[in-house]
Amino acid sequence: MANPTATSFESIDVASTYDSYPDEIREKLLALRQLIFEVAFELNIDELEETLKWGEPSYVTQQGSTIRLAWRKSFPQQYGIFFNCKTTLIETFKEVYQDQFNYEGNRAIIFEKADTFPVDTLKHCIELSLTYHKIKHLPMLGV
Repeated sequence: MANPTATSFESIDVASTYDSYPDEIREKLLALRQLIFEVAFELNIDELEETLKWGEPSYVTQQGSTIRLAWRKSFPQQYGIFFNCKTTLIETFKEVYQDQFNYEGNRAIIFEKADTFPVDTLKHCIELSLTYHKIKHLPMLGV
């Protein structure tokens, strides 16, 4: 898999969704998107699919759990990275990274517009999600 840049989209619908976000939020979400592609590249994941789920950019791989990126008009100062709520991902992140993130239940890490996110820590969370089906049987996902 070539390491794509945050400006290359295979889907016009995904690109249009990003274009619909406010500029500052779009930049933050595109940075998260780039992290997802970087981690997939580092893990040699060839089949990362970028699509829309529930109208939000989503990243799917056979060996992992879906990751979604979202911004909502009802919370205009926030954006987030969403994980499948039926996994133990957020539970594990809370245990390992405790208060480094603001969590929304068992489904998301939420950022304020002004926040900068800890890149290495977030990359680790993305790695756990992209490899979830391989590691879900391990205590604390092998962390």
